[in-house]
Amino acid sequence: MDGFRFEVEARDGPARTATLTTPHGVVETPAFMPVGTAGAVKAVTPQELRACGARMILGNTYHLYLRPGHRIVHGLGGLHRFMGWDGPILTDSGGFQAFSLAGLARIEDHGVSFRSHLDGSTHVLTPELSMEIQGDLGSDIAMVLDHCPELPASREDVETAVERTTAWARRSREAYRGPGVPFAIVQGGTYEDLRERSAMQLVELDFPGYAVGGVSVGEPPAAIARIAGASARALPEDRPRYLMGVGRPEDLVRCAAAGIDLFDCVMPTRNARNGTLFTSAGRVNIKRAEYRDDASPLDPECPCDACTRYSRAYLRHLYTAGEILASRLNTVHNLTFYLGLMERVRGAIREHRVDAFATQFLTSSAAGERLS
Repeated sequence: MDGFRFEVEARDGPARTATLTTPHGVVETPAFMPVGTAGAVKAVTPQELRACGARMILGNTYHLYLRPGHRIVHGLGGLHRFMGWDGPILTDSGGFQAFSLAGLARIEDHGVSFRSHLDGSTHVLTPELSMEIQGDLGSDIAMVLDHCPELPASREDVETAVERTTAWARRSREAYRGPGVPFAIVQGGTYEDLRERSAMQLVELDFPGYAVGGVSVGEPPAAIARIAGASARALPEDRPRYLMGVGRPEDLVRCAAAGIDLFDCVMPTRNARNGTLFTSAGRVNIKRAEYRDDASPLDPECPCDACTRYSRAYLRHLYTAGEILASRLNTVHNLTFYLGLMERVRGAIREHRVDAFATQFLTSSAAGERLS
């Protein structure tokens, strides 16, 4: 726990702002973490991430284990030095990717057996190996290996996943020897009583922080907010709460209002590369022909380079011409929007108007969706 603190500063109902202190810097929460799957946030440099407002990013254990290998990263000074990012890093356990990307994955009490999506080689990811990899990477927060049941799932299958997740969390806690701290992950599908059971079991293990997993696998927005809120209520007030993989702007606002502190998702970066941009007036599909001769900025309220230096017509041209600059500018814009949104959420909580902010944002987002 050396160098790790979480201090709540303001509350507005379930929502709160806090300061998360790590060995590599301080993060104001609620916060969004851009995803740097393989040691890079696609299309942008660490310096550009800082300019967008990022203070903490996410790396992926599965991908870095397979390529270039955790021992190589460790030998080169750890993930921070390897990728040139001096801020905090959270690494996930690699379990979800082993389930979803790898061929012939098999989940047993011992761990997850899978074939690499790169070369077909066989591997077994255990809680202990996941902790070893993340320790070698040197992340500030290391996620334990958990069992995320594929939905739809029967209650019996979800109960099995909850019990396995607790057992793996205990093994992970005992095995972790890294420089950061481990976080446990609440499972339970859409069953609130199982979410509460999972949280209770994990809290008994006294982790420095907790995540809410398994709520970005196809649930409708109302279910996401309900599950996140129920899980948050079951977790300690003095520990950070991280909602894994949920990333629509509307979901971030709803779930921050419900008491979630940390978020991550590939949505802003992936959508940027596909030409979908988030703006104060709603989503913009920059590929559309109507922007061919549009001299206006993408979002006059946005301070990023894409909006202050270029027109919608130019951004459309870059995308349709297949220019790499399109991915770079679009990514810078979407990350600036997401990180700016979280700053506005923090301000609304401090000023005790988060419910009004959420209502206004969700209403304007719905109107923007209809117009885009």
